[in-house]
Amino acid sequence: MINITDIRIRQVAAEGGKLKAVASIIIDDCFAIHDIKIVEGEGGNFIAMPSRKLPNGEFKDVVHPINTETREAIRDHILAAYEESLKNN
Repeated sequence: MINITDIRIRQVAAEGGKLKAVASIIIDDCFAIHDIKIVEGEGGNFIAMPSRKLPNGEFKDVVHPINTETREAIRDHILAAYEESLKNN
């Protein structure tokens, strides 16, 4: 199981926009992933991993979990930290 040792949330102050915040996580005190977006969707908030735009206009993740268990763990930790950050502001 993934060991997320730190999560930083930076809220985005865009009125009416779907992007709510940007997160950075540290895994095992030695690996950082920045620019994970927290986005408001029809079914609730979700995360979008860092990506880059390809020449054909599509976006491709730069870094991403390779299995569902890890993706869900990262999502759950980040969204919980985001909810906590909302309470503290």
